[in-house]
Amino acid sequence: MLHPAATPTPTTTRFRWMICGLLFGATTINYVDRAIFGQLAPEFKKIFGWTDDNIADIALWFEVAYAIGLAFAGRIIDRVGTKLGLGLSFAAWCLAAMLHAGMATVLGFKIARFFLGIPESGAWPGVTKATAEWFPRRERALVAGVYNAGSNVGSMIVPLVAAWIFPVIGWQWTFIALGGSGFVWLFFWFALYRQPAQHPQVSPAELAIIESDPPDTVTDLMPMRRILTTRAAWSFILGKFFTDMIFRGNLILLPLFFSQHFSLNIKNVGLPFFTIYLMASFGSVGGGWLSSSFLQRGWSANAARKTAMLLSVICVMPIMLTTHITSMWLGVFVCGLMMAAHQSWSSNLYTSISDMFPKHAIGAVAGIGGTAGSIGAILQLALASSLFKAAKAGGADADHVYTVIFVIAGFAYIAALASFHLLVPKLEPVRNR
Repeated sequence: MLHPAATPTPTTTRFRWMICGLLFGATTINYVDRAIFGQLAPEFKKIFGWTDDNIADIALWFEVAYAIGLAFAGRIIDRVGTKLGLGLSFAAWCLAAMLHAGMATVLGFKIARFFLGIPESGAWPGVTKATAEWFPRRERALVAGVYNAGSNVGSMIVPLVAAWIFPVIGWQWTFIALGGSGFVWLFFWFALYRQPAQHPQVSPAELAIIESDPPDTVTDLMPMRRILTTRAAWSFILGKFFTDMIFRGNLILLPLFFSQHFSLNIKNVGLPFFTIYLMASFGSVGGGWLSSSFLQRGWSANAARKTAMLLSVICVMPIMLTTHITSMWLGVFVCGLMMAAHQSWSSNLYTSISDMFPKHAIGAVAGIGGTAGSIGAILQLALASSLFKAAKAGGADADHVYTVIFVIAGFAYIAALASFHLLVPKLEPVRNR
């Protein structure tokens, strides 16, 4: 008896996770190039005779440039496309990272930090937009957690690499080596990235998964003035303002705090900071996984995102006690918990954009929010610089400055969650009216 031939099962590719890996690589390199200055800051104090307020002043100029760049980067990426926009941004910031090697004064480093901040502003709008193009909503929080973890992995790599290569090749070649290594990623980005429907490595079955969400309710490009009139946009803007200033300020201030409070130097700071950012990586992926898990159990996006964000805020609170801690490893745990909580918060905050806005507006919203985060970081670093100067003039201990900074950090996340919930009691798509 003849049996009819079995119908072959369509192959479901998983190429979208290769894209996720590229986005993770982009944010990792972004933070390597960004964080190396803060990690070497205690050594620059010895080499150039700089003070804590000099370091804070230099770091502030990165944030000024970042704020300026983010005001335009998202909209530019929306217009020119993710592939070209993120690729050009990436190439420019690698060159700017290498530029640091030619500087030897406070003014020179301010210029270098400024030129790094402008192109780095394209990273987060770019990866957020790529996530919306390549993943359905139910997977985006997890993907955001993965690429968010890249910032932690980059920060985690830096103290180990600095302790290894700085004593051997010096600070100039450290900047050149780390900045130049980013061009390897750039080759793979231009070789592999394109729209899912046009990609030969994406099967029809995988494309169906990627495009499984209902179509956007808004198809025409949303004007910036319309975006800025929505409560949804301001929920993201204020969320970024209150919390980015803490995370980005920590890239500069935490190495200074640990070098002074726990007497660490470039040779023994690697493992503590590796641990802090390893914890942050788990928080990033864990926060995205948690809200995605809630969604799979039938929770609404509103309940899933906000529950994960509330748990993140609670985990930040112990940071306010950090200057009273005498055990270095307990300090590492508390700071690591705070950084993990921030990344969990950030994964869900970024995902909220795609819950509320159409794909073509995501880059613009992410950029505006990033500008707000930079303004917060500028205020944080300006405050730190002023407090350091006042403490030095009055003969006070630097721990008093860090106490103020860490208490502000605790309350900032409470303010962020409160403003987010008040502005969007329920996450729902905006309309272009």
